[in-house]
Amino acid sequence: MPYSEERITSTRRWSDKTFTFTTTRPEGFEFKNGQFVTLGLRPEGKLIPRAYSIVSEPEAEELEFLSIHVPDGALTSRLAHSGPGDSVWINTKATGSLTFEHVQPGRTLYMLATGTGIAPFISLIRSDALFEYFEKAVLVHSVRTVQELAYRDEIESRISERLRYVPTVTRENHDYACPIAQQPYDNNQRGADMFRSGELFSILDLPPADPEQDRVMLCGNPAMNREMTDWLLEHGWTQTNYKGVGNFSVEQAFVTTMSDNDD
Repeated sequence: MPYSEERITSTRRWSDKTFTFTTTRPEGFEFKNGQFVTLGLRPEGKLIPRAYSIVSEPEAEELEFLSIHVPDGALTSRLAHSGPGDSVWINTKATGSLTFEHVQPGRTLYMLATGTGIAPFISLIRSDALFEYFEKAVLVHSVRTVQELAYRDEIESRISERLRYVPTVTRENHDYACPIAQQPYDNNQRGADMFRSGELFSILDLPPADPEQDRVMLCGNPAMNREMTDWLLEHGWTQTNYKGVGNFSVEQAFVTTMSDNDD
């Protein structure tokens, strides 16, 4: 697949481990909310590629990405020190299983993310189509430190009766919690644990997730993806695959990009 040489246009640090960067957009490049693309650098002439979910909406003039910074990472250690004007090579073919078309329409969409796995879900909640497919949406973001709650201000600005946001921080004590929780809760838990225990539904005053009515998307570290996939399958949920559309979907294509900083 062809790569297009593009330019970084801006960067933003969220923490010492995470940052956002934007790039110019390849001519004719098309994608759907929630998809990812492979991009990379050529520090010594040889491309170092990784898959990155696209944070932008499909009509955006620039492309936006959220990245981990691994100090000795072949790509991210270099990408973290790149800036406006520097080259980045972007594959002109986007793909991925976290799109509106990869799960059936339903009552509530639960988006469970760890670390930089929140990236595709930012694209989804930016879309006006979200509530054409689902009555409500719940975004659960689990990170190690408060600083890693990327896009927090933007998400909070979008909170409504239809969109809920539950951030959890596992490695430090903090006062931050779900802005519209119906009751106090332990916000040092992992979001996936709260889903499995049922506490997530209690604090939001929502009925327990039902595979007949609700939908789930997973994006994060490999352990969370595996544990939640196994749990959902054991409890009657159907995973989207090449044979058809199910009631839950998981993105595993770029776990190497995310696994070092996600809880």
